[in-house]
Amino acid sequence: MNKPLRNGLIAIAVLATLGGAALLIARKPAPNPVVAAAPNAVMAVTLVTPSQQTWPLTLQANGPIAAWQEGIVSAETGGLRIMALHADVGDQVKRGELLAELAQDSVNADLRKFEAALASARASLAQAHADAERARAVKGSGALSEQQISNYLSNEQTAQANVDSAQAQLDAQRVTLARTRVTAVDDGVITARTATLGKVVSSGEELYRLVRQNRFEWRAELDAQQLPRVRAGQLAVITTPGGTEVRGKVRATAPTLSTDTSRAFAYVSLPVGSAARAGMYASGRIELGDQPALTVPQSTVVLRDGMSYVFEVGNDGRALRRKVSIGRRQGDRVEILNGITSQAQLVENGAAFLSDGDRVNVTTAGKEKS
Repeated sequence: MNKPLRNGLIAIAVLATLGGAALLIARKPAPNPVVAAAPNAVMAVTLVTPSQQTWPLTLQANGPIAAWQEGIVSAETGGLRIMALHADVGDQVKRGELLAELAQDSVNADLRKFEAALASARASLAQAHADAERARAVKGSGALSEQQISNYLSNEQTAQANVDSAQAQLDAQRVTLARTRVTAVDDGVITARTATLGKVVSSGEELYRLVRQNRFEWRAELDAQQLPRVRAGQLAVITTPGGTEVRGKVRATAPTLSTDTSRAFAYVSLPVGSAARAGMYASGRIELGDQPALTVPQSTVVLRDGMSYVFEVGNDGRALRRKVSIGRRQGDRVEILNGITSQAQLVENGAAFLSDGDRVNVTTAGKEKS
């Protein structure tokens, strides 16, 4: 077979093969068009709407517990030795109760000396008074000169002044004697004692310290925004380090803020006999009164990345995540400060398993009753 004929046959065979393949492709049925399926709901949920309620408004604070007032018992006379002690730290005492005694030997000796001086002055006064009476009786008769009469009358006045001076010295010594008995300045509990048996005290030296009337107070530390909201008479509840709750009442607030800390104290009086003790540092709350609150069940709030969220279900059945701010808590309900309206339809349970935009199947819908 010559070469041109062979090439022609090959070309015819190739064309026939291509034609058969094209025919098979043309006869193959076209695939059906892809139809997007609706996404299935992630989970079934129930809905709840926020409830408008009236809740007490409180202010959280911290601060130390201190004595309402302290009383300092000091020595009122000096140079005397402590010869007896009748009270110690922790003792309950009454006003005027004997706490300590100072030595009285030297005081009694001086007392007797002043008593003798007074007796001598009174004797001199009696003599001067008798002379003055005689001078008055003969005045104008010429029996005594005017100068002698004047001297008698002057001596009487001098003697009277000496008596008054001796009496004053005696009274002062009696006061010194009374001050050798150191007594409580008020009812209360002894919190410190520096008096030591045998010690020679100086005038004004502190011997005891006590809490007046056993009254303690909580000094709540407030900033410039909190201070105007607190008033005398408001109730307060503190928690001691031991976990005991103590109820009190605001007695007063500081008129100014500290220039160092920009904070001020609210003074809360605590009941006598409570678990509060001076030196404790306690946390507590001050009740400012009632205020409306938009509340939801705690189960509707989800905490993610340090933020609080709720899921609101729209008309299309999708759960949309809403960032909210949390306020007060009471029981199993939480106050929502912002982020939703009072008509919002919120996922009540299972919100922690949802993502923003998930489709949900609503099984029950209804408003939460107040």
